[in-house]
Amino acid sequence: MATQTIERPDIDERTQKDDDAPKFFHYVKKDKMAESAVMGTHVVALCGEVFPVTKAAKPGSPVCPKCKKIYEKLKK
Repeated sequence: MATQTIERPDIDERTQKDDDAPKFFHYVKKDKMAESAVMGTHVVALCGEVFPVTKAAKPGSPVCPKCKKIYEKLKK
C-alpha cells in the first residue's frame, strides 16, 4: 500500500476575503430586519432587492446607491 502526500498551498486563511459579505447594505424596515435576523425570513429593500438579513451594517459601511436615493426622497 502506497501513501501519498497532498500538497497544500500556503494560504493565510485569516486574510481571505469573506465571500458572504454583502457589497452594499440596503435600507430595510427595522421591524422586518429584526424578524429576518431571528427567523431567517427574507426582506425587501427600498431598491427592491430581496434577501435574508445575515449581517448588520457598521458606521461607514457601503450603502446601496439606489436605496440611498429613494430614502433621501422619502425624508422630504
